Amino acid sequence: PILAVTNVVGSALSREATGTLSMHAGPEIGVASTKAFTAMIVAVYLLGLWLGRQRDALTAEDVRKRVRDLVEVPRLVEETLALDTAIAALARQLANARDFLYLGRGLQHPIALEGALKLKEISYIHAEGYAGGEMKHGPIALIDDGLPVVALAPRDGSYERMLGNIEEVLAREGQVIAVVQAGDRLVAGKAQHVIEVPPAADLVTPIITVIPLQLLAYHIAVRRGCD
Repeated sequence: PILAVTNVVGSALSREATGTLSMHAGPEIGVASTKAFTAMIVAVYLLGLWLGRQRDALTAEDVRKRVRDLVEVPRLVEETLALDTAIAALARQLANARDFLYLGRGLQHPIALEGALKLKEISYIHAEGYAGGEMKHGPIALIDDGLPVVALAPRDGSYERMLGNIEEVLAREGQVIAVVQAGDRLVAGKAQHVIEVPPAADLVTPIITVIPLQLLAYHIAVRRGCD
């Protein structure tokens, strides 16, 4: 059986699939998919809750709690979008970089990949997304004076190890742009640039941490004159 998660009703994928989850995120105005990316995370989150309930891996109360976490997301997204002006200012300092490295661990690894993808797609800057645990196996050799390294460091189970990644980048004089949860003074004392997002439940945090990366890609593209 094939389950299609798609934003296009009646798409070729949905016609071939056994069943379809239609995201209804609305048409993308530009090439780089942003709201459909977010909607896909939500769709798969809900699918996970349904499967967990069907298999008795989650109780009804577990599901209610996870849904309550999700209901908070619109408010958290609105708060995060208020960072737009600050991120535009940061983009002015980074727009001339030739390369970027994005690092994330666990749930934040795919968000690092998404951040790098968006920068490549709309600003035409070479960018790589890596799992933090793999940094020593290749990318660390490329870190030198001024290389922008975007580090996703919310307070989750990978937080301490991400601190280690940040320190390794700084030891090689890389420029750290850290995405952290509001009030994180530990990372703020290390990174050259800090983007604070509101705290959220672990499983919905990726929906929040991806927004600054998408905004950063957008503002860098504008600064570089990329339509």
